[in-house]
Amino acid sequence: MMKQSTKKTTYHHGDLRSSLVETGAEMVNEQGIEGLSLRKLAERIGVSRTAAYHYFSNKNDLLCAIAALGFVQWQHKSEQIFNNLDLSNEDKFRQFVHQYIHFATQNPSLYELMFGKTIWKNNNSDQALRDIAYPSFNYQLEMTKVWQQQGLLITDENSLRLAQVTWGALHGIVRLLIDGIYLDTSHIEEMCECVVKVFMRPTKNHKGS
Repeated sequence: MMKQSTKKTTYHHGDLRSSLVETGAEMVNEQGIEGLSLRKLAERIGVSRTAAYHYFSNKNDLLCAIAALGFVQWQHKSEQIFNNLDLSNEDKFRQFVHQYIHFATQNPSLYELMFGKTIWKNNNSDQALRDIAYPSFNYQLEMTKVWQQQGLLITDENSLRLAQVTWGALHGIVRLLIDGIYLDTSHIEEMCECVVKVFMRPTKNHKGS
């Protein structure tokens, strides 16, 4: 009884929404998008469905919030890489490639929710998600511009198009892995290195900025 009272008090102070989103993300990765429902989520956390519906009017609202959490997590990883002064410019780009593939393959259902048809093709995104998802790509675009300025990536291509093509290559590899078309995951590191070699210009020295 004491534990239940403490939980309710904590949730009263605004933690329930975060708990719903974070636990929902765990359930998506465990059971897939179709395996998630507000009822199952409420049962797992130990609250009533009414409490869950107080924050999310339907499943789509919840899925948008979970997708937004995924973009926040990836953005954080990107910023850690780009702002790491101990890494050379080459290593920042290399880690960006490796970490993107790693993040996606370690969180396949979350990645599917972030970039798949459930939200985007069916036009189910809400403004809160768009406010997080679009800046996430824009950050990659800014990274691309800096790498071009440093001479690390080709400079005679439009930055937006280069960012789109780079992301497209990474996304394509991820889809092959997640969809089971490419089953031999032991070669992921080699595939990442191939992407790095394809896009990165050969240089003698690129010091970290």
